[in-house]
Amino acid sequence: MHACVLGAGIVGLATAYALQRQGWRVTVIDQGPVGGGASGGNGAQLSYSYVQPLADASVWGQLPKLLFSPDSPLKLRPQWSVHQWRWGAAFLAACNDDTSRRTTGALLALAARSRLAFDALLDREGLACDFTRTGKLVVYRSREALAAAERQMALQREWGSEQESVSAARCVELEPALAHDAAGIAGAIHTPSECAADCRKVCEGLHALLAARGVQFILGARVSGFLRDARGAVSAVRVQRGAGTEELPVEADHFVLALGSDSTAWAERLGMRVPVYPLKGYSITLDAPAGAAWAPHVNVTDAARKVVFARIGDRLRVAGMAELVGDDRSIPPDRIARLRATVATVFGHDPGDGADLRPWTGMRPATPTGLPIVGRQPGGPVNLWLHTGHGALGFTLSFGTAEQLAEALAQERRPHGALAG
Repeated sequence: MHACVLGAGIVGLATAYALQRQGWRVTVIDQGPVGGGASGGNGAQLSYSYVQPLADASVWGQLPKLLFSPDSPLKLRPQWSVHQWRWGAAFLAACNDDTSRRTTGALLALAARSRLAFDALLDREGLACDFTRTGKLVVYRSREALAAAERQMALQREWGSEQESVSAARCVELEPALAHDAAGIAGAIHTPSECAADCRKVCEGLHALLAARGVQFILGARVSGFLRDARGAVSAVRVQRGAGTEELPVEADHFVLALGSDSTAWAERLGMRVPVYPLKGYSITLDAPAGAAWAPHVNVTDAARKVVFARIGDRLRVAGMAELVGDDRSIPPDRIARLRATVATVFGHDPGDGADLRPWTGMRPATPTGLPIVGRQPGGPVNLWLHTGHGALGFTLSFGTAEQLAEALAQERRPHGALAG
């Protein structure tokens, strides 16, 4: 059986890995390099035990700031887009305690499965990806915010998360680099088991080992359409390579859409409505050699600023913000300046105007509830599968959802045929 995976980010590559291990023949197609989309410069944290969905009842009180404040780390720019308004309405409908509780439980179950799958991959393959297991501190700057986090912690504890609420003084004991900002910290939630890794290195490592095992990669190729057979199944995907206009049909038995937020447009062309919208984020990457006392070793999340810090090797990844602004892939200088200023505020270190900040932006594919979409969808071709909608948890959840998808595909034994005549 032959599966064609569209997308060479962490979700698509995790899918290809899971299928190849099951004995499938696999082709991976992407218009860019591996890890070139939302995966390459992501926050690097593997947040297995702290998965609170963005859709939360507290959002209602933040709406004026989301809509009107230029300094808000969450930003909504209304557009003439039916898709954005439909997604926004579904998101607000999910902003209630009952939905948030159900989503938290489902995400924690997926995260636990993904942790096991990724740990097994690292043991099996020995990927060099700057993996660490130093824990995480989610820092809060008001007693009210900390109290809300403690309620979420109690909820997550019901599903097995091991966490504790700690004081500002304890934060500094756990991570001395926070001493500079201790006066501004009300407390934190500490999760000792959390991890970090360089997602781009994971993507590159998977690319190398999968190619060595016979997986075909067609990179730098733009998807231009699908061919359907008489039953409506997809028989091939058409791709254009390079600057030419010649189209190459790639046949397969099954097709997996793992194109992040770009999956939505292709799904619509194939008869499906998929509630995935790009949630734009930014990052910078600073040099942080082992002797840099200012740089944290424990993963840190500044909840108020919606910024995460993760050491990956001799670098510090600083990532954050969430903007619903459509498919805008520009990098405004003020957003990068804000990340740099956050490093100076929290750790007392300003890399300086001449520093190579390696600015990045990524379009995280988000569903209104925060739960990813895994599997066939109503109205779609019988042999087309979706694997998208992971939001800011793509790296965290991808190996667990890839196993889910591979198990569903393992039930499929009948090929869906060659090219339509």
